[in-house]
Amino acid sequence: MELHRERGRQVLSAVCVLAGTVLLATGGGLLRTATALGGVALGGVGLANGLRPFRFVIDADGLTVRRRGLRRRLPWAELALVVLDRRAPGTGGVRLLGVPVEGVGLPPDARVDGRPATELLDLGQVRENPDEIAAALARYAGDRFRDDRDVAVRSGTEFGVGLRGYSSDVVDTLVGHARAALDSDDPARRRAVRDELAAARAQGLPVALRGYDVRQVDAALDDLHAALAEGGDA
Repeated sequence: MELHRERGRQVLSAVCVLAGTVLLATGGGLLRTATALGGVALGGVGLANGLRPFRFVIDADGLTVRRRGLRRRLPWAELALVVLDRRAPGTGGVRLLGVPVEGVGLPPDARVDGRPATELLDLGQVRENPDEIAAALARYAGDRFRDDRDVAVRSGTEFGVGLRGYSSDVVDTLVGHARAALDSDDPARRRAVRDELAAARAQGLPVALRGYDVRQVDAALDDLHAALAEGGDA
């Protein structure tokens, strides 16, 4: 399965350049000129990104990735895991992450179950439907593929909300990862997520307006950490 770059963004970028050029040509005040220059600059960046080489293929032999910062063939034997994952809280969208086997060099820019991972693809940049991509990955990657798109939203935990509390997006993601690990019956995954919870608690969860009740979240994460350590249910 070969993926194709989404062209809608390039159309929008071209419109920005055209509109900015028209504003510059017709003249006007300082604010008008600044707006026009901003539109041309923004559209120009978008068009330049759209012209960068891009290729992404999913087949029986592995993944072919050609994008900014990464150009290589990745046989399945070099990937311990490929995961469809929601992007960082608050940013929206879906991305494909790859966890390399030990000794395979990939530039790490994310983490999966506590392990270094690399973002291979932003699904918002391609025309194909995420479900189609997931089906192709399940077919060719087999047990190496995991679909975590809905992990956070199916955490199933309800916390009280206060004026200031823990960021709901971050908590939902942590709880979702923990519950998915408990459901997986995979000891290595449980250990990795247990370490993820411990690291998040040690670093301190971010606080936000209208966030989850701090004491309730701390208690729930303690229970999940204990369940992951024991291999029991939470």
